[in-house]
Amino acid sequence: MLLFAGRAYAAPPPDADPALAPWFRGLQAPDTGQSCCSITDCRPTEARTRDNHYEVLIGDRWLTVPSEKVLSRTDNPTGRAVVCWTPTLGIMCFVHGPEG
Repeated sequence: MLLFAGRAYAAPPPDADPALAPWFRGLQAPDTGQSCCSITDCRPTEARTRDNHYEVLIGDRWLTVPSEKVLSRTDNPTGRAVVCWTPTLGIMCFVHGPEG
């Protein structure tokens, strides 16, 4: 429970659109069925496919998205790929952008 309490107080990114918060909160990890994202730990990102898997750019590194973290959603309102990630938990979920 402390993990979730800590995440609740994290600040959203400076350019976050508060109207998208409900969409982020509604994302559920396919491997657990639990909420994996909030507006505080999800970010639009650059994404690419390599060898039949997605990779996302976090900082200056390309990280492989585990297949069990990919959400099959067609309602991404951001218009870009989105990754929910923390340094301690890693990639919690990924939603491809309109190109993917």
